[in-house]
Amino acid sequence: MQTLEARDPTTKGLALELGTAFYKKNDLPKAIEYLKKATAEEPGNGEASQLLGLSYYLGGHPAEAIPLLEKVQSWYPRANVDAAYILGISYIQTKDYEHARRSFGKMFDVPPDSAASYLFTARMLLRQEYDPVAEEYAQKAAALDPKLPLVHFLLGELYIYKSRVPEAITEFQKELAINPGHAETYYKLADAYSRVQKFEDAQRLLQRSIWLDATSTGPYILMGKVLEKKGEYELAVRALQKAASMDPNNPTTHHLLGQAYRDMGKKEEAESELKLAEELRTRQDSHP
Repeated sequence: MQTLEARDPTTKGLALELGTAFYKKNDLPKAIEYLKKATAEEPGNGEASQLLGLSYYLGGHPAEAIPLLEKVQSWYPRANVDAAYILGISYIQTKDYEHARRSFGKMFDVPPDSAASYLFTARMLLRQEYDPVAEEYAQKAAALDPKLPLVHFLLGELYIYKSRVPEAITEFQKELAINPGHAETYYKLADAYSRVQKFEDAQRLLQRSIWLDATSTGPYILMGKVLEKKGEYELAVRALQKAASMDPNNPTTHHLLGQAYRDMGKKEEAESELKLAEELRTRQDSHP
């Protein structure tokens, strides 16, 4: 295409093709250069506008991305990303939270002023580490609809992250009152109880989480940790071995197994697991 450009730089559609190629190579300055040409040549070309907006966003310029993405609400496959989501994140990064909420509401087909819209935006804000605004939006969602599933769960997650454990426990309890079949809430509440050393309560809740969903390793790992704290080493090892069989490459599981074996006086098994945990952690650190 660059050879063709050298021969005839005015070839119709060439700037878009070159811009797309550089976008896919993650050469964003070049992508922006050619996609600006493409949009100048054909202002109504939605794909060119969208790719240019995405290039600006990925290049760390959300303010420049917003007007382009606002013009294009559909999704073009060659972008390999949902532009509506990127538009909402761009609003967050420019601190335009109201438009972010409207964008996410539209993305999930809910009214922009609904509790669900506030909940979705709070989740995105938390993911982007805008914690104070995430808390404000989650509280607004809970005020609009106190029985909305997962809103108290999100508040509980936020409070756990901020080490506000009593508040987290209260929110997870509220979630279970309206959403008693949610396995992850039992797990997260158990985590909160374990942090205040209420190990019996944590164990009871973890068993419920596992009964509801036996495919997640998190409850088994935390169960092993709780049982080890209670001095029930054989049961701790059993729970951790189950977690290791589900995900053999998790260094935390093997480290906890090593600790449990050490507490049992099984020196060789402890050394083997602790060595494996260190190897897995080193491997992960070298491949972020």
